[in-house]
Amino acid sequence: MRNYEVTFIVDPTLSNDEIKSTAKKYADMMSGAGKIVFNNEIGLRQLAYPIRKRNTGIYSCVEFEVANGAIIDELELAMRRDENILRFLSVKLDKYGVKYNEDKRAGKIGTIVRKKKVVEEDRRDNRRRNNKRRNNQNKPAEKPAAEKTAPAAEKTEK
Repeated sequence: MRNYEVTFIVDPTLSNDEIKSTAKKYADMMSGAGKIVFNNEIGLRQLAYPIRKRNTGIYSCVEFEVANGAIIDELELAMRRDENILRFLSVKLDKYGVKYNEDKRAGKIGTIVRKKKVVEEDRRDNRRRNNKRRNNQNKPAEKPAAEKTAPAAEKTEK
């Protein structure tokens, strides 16, 4: 089985029903030829540059498996002819691409781990500790008590 990923951008000026039916039409075409692994409707996104005087588009990404790549030619031809599709991209995935997509869906890639918010009391404690460290660094080092008594003992012996 070969793995493919097709990403396409639907015209955002269409109604919600037309957008969903357009995306469903191509998903059904892919599922008829093979097995859909994952269908990701990304939604409305800003385009990098205007396409057909549109600055936004509805993104959809479909990952699927087929025995051979014959469906790709038919799929691309249908997308070229469809005026509702602004752009599309078909990619054949290698084993690393498949693994990356699996990890991304599992949440191993692309998740943001947020740190615990610092409370004002913790900040005060940190400031106190830092001030103590600075004060200790600025003071001259004191001699140990044994060294202080030794010179005094020498003077008495003379």
